Amino acid sequence: MNKSKQLFTQISSDGELTIKLHEVDVPKPKAHEIVVQMEASPINPSDMWPMFGPADLSKAKLSDDKTTLTAPVHKGMLPRIKSRLDQTLPIGNEGAGVVIAAGDSEQAQALIGKTVAVLTGACYSQYCCVPVQACIVHHDDTTAHAAASSFVNPLTALGMVETMRMEGHTALVHTAAASSLGVMLNKICIEEGVQLVNIVRKQEQVDQLTKLGAKYVVNSSSETFKKDLYQAIAATGATLAFDAIGGGELASDILTAMEAVGSKDATGFNTYGSLENKQVYIYGGLDFSPTILNRAFGMTWSVGGWLLMRFLGKLNASKIAELHKRVADEINTTFAIESTEELTFEEALTPETIIKYNAKTTGGKYILNPNKG
Repeated sequence: MNKSKQLFTQISSDGELTIKLHEVDVPKPKAHEIVVQMEASPINPSDMWPMFGPADLSKAKLSDDKTTLTAPVHKGMLPRIKSRLDQTLPIGNEGAGVVIAAGDSEQAQALIGKTVAVLTGACYSQYCCVPVQACIVHHDDTTAHAAASSFVNPLTALGMVETMRMEGHTALVHTAAASSLGVMLNKICIEEGVQLVNIVRKQEQVDQLTKLGAKYVVNSSSETFKKDLYQAIAATGATLAFDAIGGGELASDILTAMEAVGSKDATGFNTYGSLENKQVYIYGGLDFSPTILNRAFGMTWSVGGWLLMRFLGKLNASKIAELHKRVADEINTTFAIESTEELTFEEALTPETIIKYNAKTTGGKYILNPNKG
């Protein structure tokens, strides 16, 4: 266990992406650290920008020894990623495996043999060395495969509901709502009685969420989308939205519908619009085009970014422990995921496979198993 195979990414100032499988030393754990043999690490949408950046993956090539992928990056895109150029960076936000070594502390030693999920930013590796605070300890009957997606989606879904309560809202709007995260959010909201407006783009996604028990699902590709959105927001009173799309006019449409609902009973000269704050948080970038705001929603509104780690940074240790415990307790129910395929390092670097998982389509998730032969 002295060496670990690990994936790294680099974009050169000459405009070439290189993702390479390196052999690195496995660190000896400090007192408060553990070494995890990684068995499952999801390839999330949030992993793909660090992995590939703006590279043209249709021109990607895999080396003969299957350890190095290269692809061109358009020179005009390099200024957008100036801060990462010519740096060799680890990848893989989260994953799970079994603790095979630990530091001297009692807390670390107690985890030997346990299945844990970790959040490191370097999970596409055979072995990860992390502080005990950076892991979720799972029950003995939970597999690493089931625990692989314990952080990004579950804590984001829980964080959306917590944010709603912290900021005084009573209902939510969520876009790209048929995603794995969206399904988790629906389960949480149904269980806790939180009103949730789901925005999807296909009728089959409407059917999927309705079958799950979602009450308000609107289709953005429908001719009646704006009317349907207004009616759903009127029924729920939602004044908070989380947007995974980012680009285009969807955030603007949501704010406009919220304003129309908030002003529907206004009388007299209504210069500044409804009084209640309308908030859209952009937390993803499925559409990289500019965010367009057509100012038809008064003066009491806000659009901003929402990041999981910054949200967690606002919580005390006991609240974080509470969220971690809920994830562990419900990993096979509320937070269960369907995986499309389990990949080896070599398979994860194959251009044909990359095209599939980089498409970010609704459905199962691709899982990398760094220790799969």
